[in-house]
Amino acid sequence: EPPADFICPITTEIMVEPVVAADGQSYERTAIERWLATKSTSPLTGGELEHSILIPNHNLRRTIREWQEARASL
Repeated sequence: EPPADFICPITTEIMVEPVVAADGQSYERTAIERWLATKSTSPLTGGELEHSILIPNHNLRRTIREWQEARASL
């Protein structure tokens, strides 16, 4: 089982390109972009987001990749 932090709350799949939204949560880029195209709220809390800027989560992306590589070598 992948760690919960690796799972996008929108897609419920392991993230490939995680980004951090204004709510501090990481999401798969394409999923949160689709969400923000029609909404200005957090998918998790429903609260209004202060902005729609998405910051790449390089550390999480690297950690997910390392976990996937380690599992592939088993």
